[in-house]
Amino acid sequence: MYKNQKIVVVLPAYNASKTLQQTYEEIPFDWVDEVVLVDDASKDNTVEVARSLGIKHIIIHEKNKGYGGNQKSCYKKALELGADIVVMLHPDYQYTPKLITAMISIIGNGLYPVVFASRILGKGALRGGMPLYKYIANRVLTFIQNLLMNQKLSEYHTGYRAFSAEVLKKLDFSHNSDDFVFDNEIIAQIFWHGFEIAEVTCPTKYFKEASSINFRRSVKYGFGVLAVSLKYRLCKWGLFQWKVLQP
Repeated sequence: MYKNQKIVVVLPAYNASKTLQQTYEEIPFDWVDEVVLVDDASKDNTVEVARSLGIKHIIIHEKNKGYGGNQKSCYKKALELGADIVVMLHPDYQYTPKLITAMISIIGNGLYPVVFASRILGKGALRGGMPLYKYIANRVLTFIQNLLMNQKLSEYHTGYRAFSAEVLKKLDFSHNSDDFVFDNEIIAQIFWHGFEIAEVTCPTKYFKEASSINFRRSVKYGFGVLAVSLKYRLCKWGLFQWKVLQP
């Protein structure tokens, strides 16, 4: 419990059996009250590992619902548990759990309601193994997104995020995609409702067990991201109605 606020870490898992233990053991449990793992129909023994670690809240999708669908289950359960702050941490150990305390303190002290861990703020993205084409795409997409959304994020594509419960309760993410573009749709919702996003520098780690989408899905994701930002701009101009951004 941090300053009488309940902290819940959610783990959207898919085939994370090899990295789950390392991720879980680095979570700062002197700050974190509950951990929720949502297994999206993994083909390995992720659930068994989670149980062996003593994770109390495990949700199992019998059919794969996609990355966005997994997050929907994560946030719903966290709010049901009475979370004041929710941290999404990937159990593939691509993002260090050691940043959780910094992210929590920013929200818990009332500085910002949302915090992203950015791999781009520092110079370690390529050194940490991010493929060059992904780095270039990240920079180009982020530049265009900032223009269309009138923001100044260093990257829109990190999967390491923390939210105040106030934000998650305000956003109706049930209409969001069940695929990877969910991440950008929720950013659009955050800005649409007037919330601000803080960023902290996060080390980059790409390795065999870390999850990563292939080139074909990356291209699909890129076009989806651009579509989200364009819809957002058109809605701001009053030229388009989009249910994702409805009150």
